[in-house]
Amino acid sequence: MTQSPRSAYVALVTCFNEDETLNLEATRAQVRRQVAAGNNIMCCGTNGDFTALTQGEKIDLLEAVMDEVAGRVKVIVNAGCPATFETLQLARAVDRMGVEGIAVITPYFIACTQDGLIRHFTTVADAVTTPVYLYDIPARTQNHIEPDTARVLARHPNIAGIKDSGGSTETVMDYLDVARDEGNFEVYCAPDHLVHWGLQQGCAGVISGLGNVAPQVLAQIIASFNAGDDAGAEAAQTVFAGLRKDLYALGFPPALVKRALYQMDPSVGLSRQPALLPDPAQDAAIREILRKYELTA
Repeated sequence: MTQSPRSAYVALVTCFNEDETLNLEATRAQVRRQVAAGNNIMCCGTNGDFTALTQGEKIDLLEAVMDEVAGRVKVIVNAGCPATFETLQLARAVDRMGVEGIAVITPYFIACTQDGLIRHFTTVADAVTTPVYLYDIPARTQNHIEPDTARVLARHPNIAGIKDSGGSTETVMDYLDVARDEGNFEVYCAPDHLVHWGLQQGCAGVISGLGNVAPQVLAQIIASFNAGDDAGAEAAQTVFAGLRKDLYALGFPPALVKRALYQMDPSVGLSRQPALLPDPAQDAAIREILRKYELTA
């Protein structure tokens, strides 16, 4: 199966004003930063506070992102909601907006059987023309797409791949087996410490949250790998994995990504409550990590 060149998507942060309303201008600035680095965009992902956004805000956010991107990079949007009915409404709304793909996170709060997941994803994929990407992050949703379920869904003509955020190398390999057997099914490995490893195994690319903090380092992993420079990719991966380990040791990863980015550019704002609040000791530790990796002036 040919999968070259590989690509990186950054699960873009959503920027907020002090009153917690959307700050679309600051979000556009973050889009420009990722475009300059050569990274694609995932809108309304976990690092984009998607669970804290209304349906209308998600559409407004995507419109601003698509306008700012202006075709320069690819955009995937997460339309997943707890219920199929609501997911379907959002997926249909963004289907006409020119995105590369519609990611659909597994339902959360609602416990699902594997048959329920098949019905959920199939219903959405049947209703839109934009390719659909399964999105598996069981630690957050408590629902996991088993490899056999992915195999069934991979046969749907409008399901293009899966974003694996589970962190299990065994599961990634199982999904890659599905991709090899079924064809036309891409696997994106999301955990940031596995970017280079995933590319070596045959993943189509990565969808990264940490790329918000270090977009050039992420882009270097991909560029080096695509150029056949495995040593260069591994060197960049070592930096990326070290940053991940140091930063995520402080707490919940999406909150730490947003707070680290805030230290670099306060215009991104805080996350909506009850997410992380400023803490002087933690902020000092974050600033030290950013200095260590030369991510501040």
